[in-house]
Amino acid sequence: MTRTVVESKTKTAIIGFDQPFCVIGERINPTGRKILAEELERGDFSRVQADAIAQMAAGADILDINSGAVFSNKMAEDPRYADNNFVEPTLMKELVECVQAVTDAPLCIDSSVPGALENGLATAEGRPLLNSVTGEEERLELVLPLVAKYNVPVVAISNDDTGISEDPDVRFAVAKKIVERAADFGIKAHDIVVDPLVMPIGAMATAGEQVFTLVRRLREELGVNTTCGASNISFGLPNRHGINNAFLPMAFQAGMTSAIMNPVALPVGPKKIAEHKEKVAASGIVLPEGMDDETFVKLFGLGSTKPRAGKEMEAIRAANFLMNHDPSGGAWINFNKDPDAAPQGGRAGGRRRRRA
Repeated sequence: MTRTVVESKTKTAIIGFDQPFCVIGERINPTGRKILAEELERGDFSRVQADAIAQMAAGADILDINSGAVFSNKMAEDPRYADNNFVEPTLMKELVECVQAVTDAPLCIDSSVPGALENGLATAEGRPLLNSVTGEEERLELVLPLVAKYNVPVVAISNDDTGISEDPDVRFAVAKKIVERAADFGIKAHDIVVDPLVMPIGAMATAGEQVFTLVRRLREELGVNTTCGASNISFGLPNRHGINNAFLPMAFQAGMTSAIMNPVALPVGPKKIAEHKEKVAASGIVLPEGMDDETFVKLFGLGSTKPRAGKEMEAIRAANFLMNHDPSGGAWINFNKDPDAAPQGGRAGGRRRRRA
């Protein structure tokens, strides 16, 4: 069985055909997160550390760390900040250090900048996953020597100098090329995790069918593990969680062994709570005095005021159970315990009264 081993100083995550589905948490990524990017520019890493803790609590097995930040204010003062090759190597080192200060999660070092990849590899404790290499010639020559030097597994993305093909046979051929080129550097197939590239189902009706077929071929013909940006499938559609929740177990059944995704259901904010309380009051419902916000949002099915595992994690846990990767059901039972519930059993309340 193909197994890709990713390690921190104290923990091991295994991506494999015979393993539970591996969740790679994607939240530590400033791309498209304006507030996070502004905080990083100021040297404030508190949100990064909070995201790391929340993702692990929600069930992530590996944490992806992406250093692709744009420092707009510094760019105006110093033109070097317009170059990611200048920004990302230093930022990646800082990100890895601050995440390792609060969690012992295995890491995935994620950047398009070779200097950032090397700084991440040099700073990470254990054996991180490197994200990523493509079939582009320049990228192969830059990244594969790093993979071999640090003896780490790598994500291989199925696009090359011609771009991303809509033809799944072409994407398979690119993956095969990467596996073969990696072998020239002494990198084994079990240390390559292929991303076959998930297309949005809203733009391409066959996107789901394509990726399932591709994953089966990658497993059967190349013997490699696979991953994807899970939310790509639902891009631009309403109720994205509904699409994602169906896609992930189906991809798992087809042979996909991991996904880069958000494991956290984000907290319900004060604005949404206030709006819903107005609707409740307008409908004539009288709430008990002193009801706290957490009780309110739970009562009306809004979620939680605290970060919790998202619906996609529920789908993955259920799929693990159904596919006998959680044979006793223990992980499913633990996942469904209310974290705010009082502990059961014991002698809470003192000694039991003897019957007469």
